[in-house]
Amino acid sequence: MTLLLIALLVIIATPILLYAFAPGPLYRQIQKAIRRKGRLTRKTVKVAGLEWPYLAGGPEDGDVVVMVHGFGADKDHWSFYAPHLTDRYRLIAPDLPGFGENDLSADRDYSIAAQTARLIAFLDAMGIERCHLGGNSMGGYIALQAALEHPDRLKSLTLLNNAGVAGADESELQQMAGDGANPLVMREFADVDRVMAFVSHRPRPIPTQFKKVMFKDAKRREALLDSIFWAIAADSLERPVNNRLADVKTPTLVVWGRHDRLIDVSCVAPIKAGIPNCQAVILEDIGHLPMIEAPETLATHHLPFLAKI
Repeated sequence: MTLLLIALLVIIATPILLYAFAPGPLYRQIQKAIRRKGRLTRKTVKVAGLEWPYLAGGPEDGDVVVMVHGFGADKDHWSFYAPHLTDRYRLIAPDLPGFGENDLSADRDYSIAAQTARLIAFLDAMGIERCHLGGNSMGGYIALQAALEHPDRLKSLTLLNNAGVAGADESELQQMAGDGANPLVMREFADVDRVMAFVSHRPRPIPTQFKKVMFKDAKRREALLDSIFWAIAADSLERPVNNRLADVKTPTLVVWGRHDRLIDVSCVAPIKAGIPNCQAVILEDIGHLPMIEAPETLATHHLPFLAKI
């Protein structure tokens, strides 16, 4: 009985001690648990000399759905949404260069055109000739660019609060960027809460020790993320693709959070009007990250759309 009690105390105490003194390993264990719930496995593939980490899950013979993360994010932004896809579809979620566990070299072109070319190279390396392609924010812009430049590679296009299109109204992010400020880079610890509140309408609570893990990682990438932000801002704000939307022939689903402070919901109207085969949904009480803020609601629109293709 004494040994059993000791074992039980160890089981109970271990996560508490890890949280207090080694939150990084505990954070990564929770991250892995969320992946397992979504039936996702971390893998790598070599693309033009770089090892690309990616998450994959679902039936090997299922239709492939490739989802691309946004700025400052990574492949795990799709882990919360994965359980809704991996019953039927083969979900692939890569880390783009500059993000997540991919190469973080600063001396690289991080424009949308360059990242789109890299994404196509990733599909080639994976042997994916055609797929359902989607993305959030920056990733949505890359997916949209792929639909314009490589329409033969796409079965469908899903855009979640995507960059690259000008709406009637300026977002808070546009206004700040116009004044020379980047609100998405964390420069001090308090910025963790500020950025989370900025990107999500109702942000999930994050324990303090895990915020420290997030801040440490963000601080390590601060200069790189700042550089990438302005490259994307130049593409999105100075060269929007509104006048090319009619060239998108791929069946398209647009999903937007009504309370997006980064990219204004008014962008939905020109996308819906411009892309010939397009359906659009605006989600109430949601911000910039519908796949994290409301995965179940997103699935009620995304799955029927995919099933029709």
